[in-house]
Amino acid sequence: MLHGVGLRNAASQLMNEGFSTLYRGIYPPLFQKTISTSLMFGTYDAIQKPLLESNLNTRLAKVIAALVAGTAEATLTPFERVQTILQNNRYNKNFINMRHAIKVIATDYSVSEFYRGLTPILLRNGPSNISFFLLREAANSYIVIPSTAWTGYKLFKEFLTGAFIGALNSALFYPCNVLKVHMQSNLGGPFKSIKQAATEIYQERGNRVSYFYRGVHMNYTRSFISWGVVNVAYENLKHFLKNN
Repeated sequence: MLHGVGLRNAASQLMNEGFSTLYRGIYPPLFQKTISTSLMFGTYDAIQKPLLESNLNTRLAKVIAALVAGTAEATLTPFERVQTILQNNRYNKNFINMRHAIKVIATDYSVSEFYRGLTPILLRNGPSNISFFLLREAANSYIVIPSTAWTGYKLFKEFLTGAFIGALNSALFYPCNVLKVHMQSNLGGPFKSIKQAATEIYQERGNRVSYFYRGVHMNYTRSFISWGVVNVAYENLKHFLKNN
């Protein structure tokens, strides 16, 4: 995603850097994913309910709620910022861990440095949330499993629903992640616009648009698993809390 190299080249880089750097930068996504998922579902439900009660068009209410939820998630940009810095081999010797990186950025740079790359994150979060919730609702209405069915079928359906939608969104909005990582790979200096970042990536990768999708297969495979698990957890926790 960062350097636009193939899978073998990327694996070779990891081998050369050593096993100790394989999980470098793991804490920012752990914190970010936990909080952002809570924000995504919680904000969506909290915004959608009063909009529906005000007799607003159902589809419009869902779109607005999803956009607000995506914007709320963008407040967690500093986690993605620190993750990108820690996982960039250029900074392996500059930062020890997440705490050290946060301290250096906060001390030597401005607060705005934590929000470098915010624009592509906003462009990713809102539309991908709209896609997720609308497609999820459509899947739940078209794929109906009787209440008497074996629990395993329900879990399987919930997993596949989240998995396929998550993988689809991951592939569709992958260029936003490429732009974000490119912007956040720099520390200090002027902030780049979407146009500047896209032009640089395009030129660096041989003027081929397809190279914006380098690494997409790894990304949608991860999203297939993670969003399947997230959807199963959400549906079952919601059902448990409603009944207790």
